[in-house]
Amino acid sequence: MADKTIRLTTAQAIIRWLSQQYIEIDGEEMRLCGGGFGIFGHGNVTCLGEALHNHREELPLYRGQNEQSMGFAASGYAKQWMRQRFMFCTASAGPGTLNLVTSAALAHANRLPMLLLCGDTFLTRLPDPVLQQMENFNDPTFGANDAFKPVSRYWDRITHPAQIIQSLPAAIATMLDPGDCGPAFLGLPQDVQGWTFDYPDVFFAKKVHRIRRQSPDTDEIADAVALLKSADRPMIIAGGGVQYSRAVNELTNFAENHNIPVVETIAGRANMVETHPLNIGPLGVTGSDSANAIAEKADVILAVGTRLQDFTTGSWTAFDKDAKFISVNAARHDAGKHMSLPIVGDAKCSLIALSDALGDLKGSDEWASSAQAERQKWDAYVADNVAYGDNRPNSYAQAIGVVNALCDPRDRVVAAAGGLPAEVTANWRTLDIGTVDVEFGFSCMGYEIAGAWGARIAQSEREPEKDTITFCGDGSYMMLNSDIYSSVLTQKKMIVLVLDNGGFAVINKLQNNTGNESFNNLLADSPTIPEAFGVDFEAHAKSMGAEAETVSNPAELAEAFKRAKACDKTYVIVMNVDPYEGWTTEGHTWWEVGTPHITESDRVRDAHIDWESSRSKQRKGV
Repeated sequence: MADKTIRLTTAQAIIRWLSQQYIEIDGEEMRLCGGGFGIFGHGNVTCLGEALHNHREELPLYRGQNEQSMGFAASGYAKQWMRQRFMFCTASAGPGTLNLVTSAALAHANRLPMLLLCGDTFLTRLPDPVLQQMENFNDPTFGANDAFKPVSRYWDRITHPAQIIQSLPAAIATMLDPGDCGPAFLGLPQDVQGWTFDYPDVFFAKKVHRIRRQSPDTDEIADAVALLKSADRPMIIAGGGVQYSRAVNELTNFAENHNIPVVETIAGRANMVETHPLNIGPLGVTGSDSANAIAEKADVILAVGTRLQDFTTGSWTAFDKDAKFISVNAARHDAGKHMSLPIVGDAKCSLIALSDALGDLKGSDEWASSAQAERQKWDAYVADNVAYGDNRPNSYAQAIGVVNALCDPRDRVVAAAGGLPAEVTANWRTLDIGTVDVEFGFSCMGYEIAGAWGARIAQSEREPEKDTITFCGDGSYMMLNSDIYSSVLTQKKMIVLVLDNGGFAVINKLQNNTGNESFNNLLADSPTIPEAFGVDFEAHAKSMGAEAETVSNPAELAEAFKRAKACDKTYVIVMNVDPYEGWTTEGHTWWEVGTPHITESDRVRDAHIDWESSRSKQRKGV
């Protein structure tokens, strides 16, 4: 009996197959792909658009306002689902697709799944050169979509309808692989999208996926156990991978069973609640005095689910030069960094195996108590830092403290580039597990509102009664704000706090801290602006259909936030903050930035000498 086939266009087959992919989460089967974000153009509307229309119930398509923000929203969605589900993005050939490059890079840096279904130039080349085609004189196969190769984990250009039989499963396998997770890109030439093929029926059968849990190697566990047994002052660094492997309980159990203090990375914020006695705080450049104090003294450091980027390690000055590292990571690339003793494996499986092998071994009470004492001092600092009144200038920290005190423990908090990631990381007191998204893997301005929209779409699928709250500076707002409109149109409520400091104030602060004069960051210091004026963010947000109000101080912010919580639509609250005063001044390790080695400015020269004075602490890869 001949195999049954069905004749479909390439585009129809892609979407039909995608609609039949499921995943098992906590015993429940649901579609692996939650839908997509799309802006149509001539490169994707006629064929892919036709296919998506026929599956609009199974794969809801959210109309984007900007392709880059669509990609950010897809990343926010994937983070909220802890990488267990993803969204696709579709854009037309040319500039529409190229607008997704930055968001693909964000997903790549943060190890997030996202499927890109993007228009491409005609395979036959009969109509060449076509609208929006990027011609390469010496290589006609090399086009704009090749720009995605360095920012994709999987890349393919479909040149025949049959190729998707291999390419689609390979793309999904990449996105679901904990060690290789990231964006998958499929270039879809406009003619190939409409070409037909007799696909086997079995290709479209329902498929239920499960995310692999790689067991650690027994020899690597044994080596790690031997090193941990030699430790006098062990410490755990908990990264975002702890949450992605759903290992927060195992992390807590491991820390408690073996009496080891835990510090968190930026991506690992909300691995432990604020009140847990072994949670010593966030680590690194935007961290806490408490975490950084014990990091300087720790002799064996167990890093779990972190890629150890420079803001975590203080550009590798945060630790004693003789400290030894054990890195637990599903990605081999991350597990062996800086001469770490690697454990390549799933965080949950690895922590259980390590704990079993360690038996009843415990860290000293003296070490744990000293870490807790440091944390108590940090808590006192944060309490004072977020306080307002006494003629203090408005600050990010105060706004964070107001929201922290009034939000629901399960509300999701979002922040991204600029000064707010540092301020949220340092000052936010975690109320519940997995509720904080500080996008600092790629530190991308514009993620704040778009990423929050994507997070809210995901949140509404499981916890619709909770809120998504995003902290946004005026600079990021001006870069990418159109998904306020998207959230109103789709009835996915967000609370947006716009904290206006008159420009790019955190980079102005870095400029000043390195001895430079304020220049081209604050509006007031931009030489081509004769007379600076502020944007009416309240009026702008209202013009996109949101509720909005402007407040003068944190006390008014608190009352406005209560109104926002009670409202059933997106709510924007605007407050001016001081660009110079009110920054969190404690909790910072050294951070390597390039400073001028020669200059005519005494201030810049002195700042360079002072900055370089900390380089002696830097580990040289060992």
